[in-house]
Amino acid sequence: MSQLDTRVPAVLLRIDRNPFHHGTLGAVRSLGRAGVEVHVVADADNSPVRRSRYVRRLHPPPRPGASDAEILAALHEVAARVGRPAVLVPMDDATAIAAGRLRAELTPSYLLPDVPAGLPERVADKAELAAVCASAGLPHPTTLIPDSPQRAADDALRLGLPVVAKWSRPWLLPPGSGLRSTQLVHSPRQARELYLRTAEAGSPLLLQAYLAPGADRDWFFHGYADRSGTVRAGGPGRKQLAWPRGAGLTAVGRWTPNPEVCALAGRLVGALGYRGVLDLDFRRSGSTGRYHLLDFNPRPGAQFRLFADSAGLDVVRALHLDLTGRPLPEGEPVAGRSFVVENYAPFAALRTAPGGRELAWYAGDDRVPGWVMWALWARHVSGRLRQRLVPAVPVPAPRAATPKLSDNEKASS
Repeated sequence: MSQLDTRVPAVLLRIDRNPFHHGTLGAVRSLGRAGVEVHVVADADNSPVRRSRYVRRLHPPPRPGASDAEILAALHEVAARVGRPAVLVPMDDATAIAAGRLRAELTPSYLLPDVPAGLPERVADKAELAAVCASAGLPHPTTLIPDSPQRAADDALRLGLPVVAKWSRPWLLPPGSGLRSTQLVHSPRQARELYLRTAEAGSPLLLQAYLAPGADRDWFFHGYADRSGTVRAGGPGRKQLAWPRGAGLTAVGRWTPNPEVCALAGRLVGALGYRGVLDLDFRRSGSTGRYHLLDFNPRPGAQFRLFADSAGLDVVRALHLDLTGRPLPEGEPVAGRSFVVENYAPFAALRTAPGGRELAWYAGDDRVPGWVMWALWARHVSGRLRQRLVPAVPVPAPRAATPKLSDNEKASS
């Protein structure tokens, strides 16, 4: 018998168009294996997620950059098709923020955590995070928000090169712009040029003191803050390999006990009154040993399945159990368990894992998404290689038109 209330379906919501979002597949499998009816509202036409045996139905998502009214209309249409109240699981920052703002309008069609109004938007905003950390007493890298191109160049020098450049609200970045949510800046000129793209990015540029990566420095914490504010499920993990290297998502992570990271997460939740799923990124300073909070994502992180404990509880199941009034089972942490994203770390996926391991794409009970991922990834990689190897064909400049001579001009020539 399932621990979860299988009478209550789940609706996974994602606006981000990334076909390789393995966190969505993890949520589909986690809930589907427990007998929950899973609906996916996402652009899954070219994604392996659509081939999972645990997806009950796919629904068209709102467009990228959709307004709250558009998101609300799309979710009301889904609710009409589902036909009964469902647990809503936002899978990216844009939908988590919208769900927080629309909670009153979405009830009673959807079950949502009682998070303080505006808090998801505040913690997801990179510029606001410094104030959030200050109010909770958590270390955070020194952050400056320039107000002109010259100030951006000056701030980069003031912080000490290289510096980290972030867009305050990365979910607003236009697709195809080439702008990255986070990147290293190595010169004042580079900082100035980035600032000049502020209008295109849709949110302010911020510059942040760089904490150098290193062994045992990159950590993350996933958890679920229940209705009482107690942090349940999840745990601390160490990022062993990132994609791209040195920055970016977790390609290989390991569940590693860390009481200090757990204490920081609990202090943050308590100070903010946060409720729901959270995904935190920390980096430990090599000089002071202190853990600095880098990011606060108010939704499941893509590698949340790393923290499936001995009772099978993860943060997505904890969300469903808590919102349906069911008790959360008391399991034991599976320290040493690892999580590998095969397309970003194929060799790690082949190595033995004494502490246990979960792959992002392949699963013995749901094999087709893994096969589809490799076919899709091969096309993606070959396309990128063609772009790099095939030189651009120069377009000849148009020749100036020869003026036509009149009959008198011809006669005089």
